[in-house]
Amino acid sequence: MIAVPHKAKQYLLAATKVLVLAVTFGYIFYKLKSNTSLSFNGFAETIFSKGSISIYFLLLFLFLASANWFFEILKWKTLVSVFEEISFKTALKQSLASLTVSLATPNRIGEYGAKAIFFENRKRKKILLLNFFSGAAQMFVTTFFGVFGLLYLLRNFNIPYSVTTLCYFGIGVILFLAIGYYFKEKELLLKGFSIAKTIQFFQSIPFQIKFKAVLFSVFRYVIFSGMFYGLLLFFGGNINFSESIPLIFAMYFLVSILPTLFIFDVVIRGGVAVWLFSLVGIPELPILSTVLAMWLLNFVMPSLLGSFFVLTYQPTTK
Repeated sequence: MIAVPHKAKQYLLAATKVLVLAVTFGYIFYKLKSNTSLSFNGFAETIFSKGSISIYFLLLFLFLASANWFFEILKWKTLVSVFEEISFKTALKQSLASLTVSLATPNRIGEYGAKAIFFENRKRKKILLLNFFSGAAQMFVTTFFGVFGLLYLLRNFNIPYSVTTLCYFGIGVILFLAIGYYFKEKELLLKGFSIAKTIQFFQSIPFQIKFKAVLFSVFRYVIFSGMFYGLLLFFGGNINFSESIPLIFAMYFLVSILPTLFIFDVVIRGGVAVWLFSLVGIPELPILSTVLAMWLLNFVMPSLLGSFFVLTYQPTTK
């Protein structure tokens, strides 16, 4: 095996950091410039047209976005405590840096590898599984509330659906579970990973840790659902709370189960939101403004802070 000089490693690490940040900020710039339905200039003008009161609302939304990430960081700190105690500051550093790295990847899949590199080699497989469990806990909460949202849609709106399509979907789920059972002992994409071992690892996590992870996921869900409603009102969407909440629940569930390329994620989120809220007569502009504001507050702004942690990252060599 050829040994790489220390100086060369330093140059390679610096080049990698620059590349990651260039891709991330290039992605943000592209998303803002390529939005044909809503220009960023028009978005900014809408905010400042509301006068000085917009400052107070922006501070409120910044607080909610910070609370959202507070519980995400606390959830990560809690999960990692399964085998290593880390401070809240360390969990913040790992969470925001991994967000920056993963922002321009499909469904933020890059977050898995980004968090793992903060740990020793022998712990990285566990970190991948803990990160998967963190996402699964959030998806469980999204699905739980999303089912109620979908039932509300089917009951109150004339949405066409086919019984045959539902049967096909059910058969697909059964086949997926059957295939998973058949391959449960076989290694998956990475050496040492199998469905059976993954389930065993999840079972080994103390109940108190799993309960906290789900609880923090619920807190996050309540925060960003309420934040979406508040932004919708701020941008002129005239809708009452009881009518909007089931639509928000259904929206988050639908965008969570739709596989998307990173280039189209905001477009698809906006499209789903526009379709759902058009059912109650909300114009397109307030909805798209809300989706863009949610993306900026919950992803772009934390990734800007995370870029500092990317630049100051030093690799773990153990």
